[in-house]
Amino acid sequence: MRRAHWGDFEGLNLAGLVRLSFELGRDDPSANVRRLPLTGKDIKGREEQEKDCRAYVESRRGTYIHTYMEPDTSAWKRKRVQLPDGSYAYRVVRPIFEGALEDLKRGTTPNGDRLDGLIVYDIDRLTRDNRHLEDAIEVVEHFGRPIMDITGTLDLLTDNGRTVARIVVATNNKQSADTARRVRRKHRALELAGIPTGGRRPFGWHADKRTLNPAEAEVIRETAQRILQGAPLSAIVNDWNDRGILTPLGNKWTNQTVKTVFRNPRICGYRSRNVREINPQTGTESFRVEIVRDDAGEPVIGQFEAILSVDEWDAVTAVIGNHAIAGRGKNTRTYLLTGTLRCGKDDCGCKLRALKAHASRVKDPNRFYYTCEAKNKGGCGGGVSIPGQETDAWVTAAVIRKYEMEAQRREAQTTPEPWPQEGELAEVREDLRELSAARKERRISANRYFAMLPELEQQERELLADRERWLAKTATAGTSLATIRDDWDGYPLAQKRAYIEEALAAVIVHPSNGRRGFHPERIELVWREA
Repeated sequence: MRRAHWGDFEGLNLAGLVRLSFELGRDDPSANVRRLPLTGKDIKGREEQEKDCRAYVESRRGTYIHTYMEPDTSAWKRKRVQLPDGSYAYRVVRPIFEGALEDLKRGTTPNGDRLDGLIVYDIDRLTRDNRHLEDAIEVVEHFGRPIMDITGTLDLLTDNGRTVARIVVATNNKQSADTARRVRRKHRALELAGIPTGGRRPFGWHADKRTLNPAEAEVIRETAQRILQGAPLSAIVNDWNDRGILTPLGNKWTNQTVKTVFRNPRICGYRSRNVREINPQTGTESFRVEIVRDDAGEPVIGQFEAILSVDEWDAVTAVIGNHAIAGRGKNTRTYLLTGTLRCGKDDCGCKLRALKAHASRVKDPNRFYYTCEAKNKGGCGGGVSIPGQETDAWVTAAVIRKYEMEAQRREAQTTPEPWPQEGELAEVREDLRELSAARKERRISANRYFAMLPELEQQERELLADRERWLAKTATAGTSLATIRDDWDGYPLAQKRAYIEEALAAVIVHPSNGRRGFHPERIELVWREA
């Protein structure tokens, strides 16, 4: 320790700790400038830090034996972590840094070499968090292994040096907090101005995030109408992928990514933002997209072109939010009724599978039949079977008739009953506007404003969610069912299957009792309850 304090490293094995918050280079044309370091342009890259640390150690006759690399690591930003007792706290998460301190305590590097101390470029590269600084001081004081920088700012070997280090780290911590606050203010100003931000272009717009991509925008409009007509989400996903439509990252679509496109308020011209939410029971993080609102509580109109109208977007999100039913219509099956047909034998009830008819026995190469599974798969060994094409046609006709009757029933209804809590939502939004006005006019303090704001915002979110559920229940998108007979042949298989599975809980096929051919009385339809 004394020789290290004097700058004599002869006989000492020292390792370097090099850290950079972000790894994108300023000369990289693909770099996202929002992720460039916020702490000054003089910060050296990790390679330069390592080179300087090595040269510093060797110039003082020490041996540089290892480098602890911390890429994309913030020494200030806190994250939610679970403590050993199961509770949660916010900590700066730096596993490499913490591992380096543990190695110092043991006196060995990860590859087993003797470790006598740690070198950093400057105190800012070591830490900006007082808790981590105290951990470093503990290693120096109680384990006798020095931690030094090459600029002379960091001195944990003396009482005065440790006091100065605490002051410098506290100052750097405040600098990071000030920078974060300025960034938040800037983003709030951009939000209120409706200016689009973010590194990735949204689907439907060009890279400037303002002008529409005509082809993608037309796909969104066309698909919105299909959603309102009852098309299942899985059919849309399959259709987009079959047509070679890719996400902005060049990937294939999934149910979730398609939902993300249509749930984003920017699709109807509203400025939106991502909000992080934490489940208090599990501690898991999730993100939701919400509309940016001005001080009066009104939606902010974005500085970009809209694809759908607000009413169209409200209708689509009502359907996507509550009408998507997991497991219906989402499959790779190639036959209409597989998974829906069941064996009608009293002691069976197994699902029927589709089999191609033997080519030598039939003239039609597309001929197939549905039959019960083999006994080793839980069936009755093919004891119940029925011609496939005729069964598909008969069940399809019954389902279409069912939907047409539903369309007629809806047309006969009077004007739908309005959402009963519309007045309550208006009152909450008025309270939000009054609260914001009171704060702007200095009639209430900032503490009181921020204490009252979360409760009102939570009430608004709950009411909006309830309204979405109500709209989903009373949505008139099903009026398009009146044309289902004419549209049926144009539906993809996944959409036909979804309509059938939405209407029917099961289709029971009873034994033929020796009769050949197709007999509709063998089929029993089990309708889902409305």
